[in-house]
Amino acid sequence: MKILVIHASAGAGHLKAARAIYEGLKKFTSHEVVFADSLDYTSPFFKKFYQRTYIFLVMGMSWLWGFSFDLLDRPWIQPLMRSARRFYNGFNARRLSAFLKDRNFDYVITTHFLPGEVVAALKRTGEIRSKLITVVTDFDVHRIWLNPETDHYAVASEWTEQKLQQLGVAKEKIRVTGIPVDEKFLHPADRGELKNKLGLKENVFTVLIATGSFGIGPIEDILRILEDGLQTLVVCGHNRGLAERLRGRNYAGAKIFGLVDNMHELMAVSDCMVTKPGGLSIAEALVSQLPMIFFHPIPGQETNNVRVLREYGIGCMPADVQGIAGELRKLRSSRDAHLTAVKNTQQLARPLAVNDIVQLLTE
Repeated sequence: MKILVIHASAGAGHLKAARAIYEGLKKFTSHEVVFADSLDYTSPFFKKFYQRTYIFLVMGMSWLWGFSFDLLDRPWIQPLMRSARRFYNGFNARRLSAFLKDRNFDYVITTHFLPGEVVAALKRTGEIRSKLITVVTDFDVHRIWLNPETDHYAVASEWTEQKLQQLGVAKEKIRVTGIPVDEKFLHPADRGELKNKLGLKENVFTVLIATGSFGIGPIEDILRILEDGLQTLVVCGHNRGLAERLRGRNYAGAKIFGLVDNMHELMAVSDCMVTKPGGLSIAEALVSQLPMIFFHPIPGQETNNVRVLREYGIGCMPADVQGIAGELRKLRSSRDAHLTAVKNTQQLARPLAVNDIVQLLTE
């Protein structure tokens, strides 16, 4: 059996989910498994344009991104969208189509809608016979993810499952697996040892501030208003300028990081996370049983993530940094409030998501 795990490197979440699935397949199966970025099979110009346009919109014109996200999810525009996407992908993803036809994988598992569309189009015309598994990496789902040729949808929650059914997807095609996370999040080391390793104090309320891969949000405002007696871990992602600026200001009790590969450790030692509500960040926090406070969501997928989690009593999104400080104060001062927040994360935590997605290969 030949299996392709494919993503599109426009956002870190799609890559991380695909990587977790790939590593799981290598561990749990003996089949040939190939890992690919669909944008590597487009022109260099298109790849840069695709990535930079996304970054520009979410960082500089988030209102336009939100407007487009909502518009393209309307039922009446779908026929036009399907035609436009067929032309768009047919022109820009010819190398991807050729790769898929040449290898003719038994299964294609995708964590992004772009390669899913290309696979679906080739299945529609009978050019490939691959089974298509679409892993939705947010808690809500946009119509752009939908293709009649998809054999299975792996989704984050029962809410997501119900939404797909409302959009016309047959129940038997949907599996609530959760969003796949790296195996490292499933086996945290001893909390005391980790705190000692990271230079943290025991029995001090620890706040993890995660800015997302782009390093955006009111981080400095949050650090300025935090009360004394907290220790704070700030992950700035790719935003080197932010990391250097924060280090230069020597905020009391704050440790500043750039791009990290030990997020599982930082989550394991933290009591609460203040974060952008990206699907993968949420999934990692849920598995880590880490209460969340959200800020600066990208309109569209991230605001919808917050809305879905609110249905389960998970996380909150205060209107301003004073509200964030108030929520942290409540979690720090009330053991009952903190334990309730931790317990709520268990409703949606899916630590076996990778295993459940691998099981779809036998159905």
